[in-house]
Amino acid sequence: MEFLNRDAILGAEDRSYDVVDCPEWGGAVRIRSITGAQRDAYEQSLIQQRGGNRQMNMRNARAKLIVLCAVDEHGTSLFSEQDVNALGRKNAKPLDRLFDACKVIAGLTEDDVDKLTEDFGATQGDDSATD
Repeated sequence: MEFLNRDAILGAEDRSYDVVDCPEWGGAVRIRSITGAQRDAYEQSLIQQRGGNRQMNMRNARAKLIVLCAVDEHGTSLFSEQDVNALGRKNAKPLDRLFDACKVIAGLTEDDVDKLTEDFGATQGDDSATD
């Protein structure tokens, strides 16, 4: 077994890509893996702190992850954080399909979601899609 050094790890091209068909929108969406820092920020965005109370905030959780993963053919992000609410108002069926693919490519498992929610009891959030 060969051990990696710092330069080998930091220089490795480790991003992966996939394509998700979205016939409801007339085509396909390219997605890519996210960085560790992006995943940490995504997970943190799902936690809402109010005073001493912490609770899960699942509002637009799908859209938030899709915004991080969706890219064009050149690898440029399709969306910005400002698009989260608008994307969250799109058809749930392709959003679910994209979200599931994004979870896989981001390495998020059901166990990861369970660990995020275990300190909170039942998952809570605002299920309103209007602003």
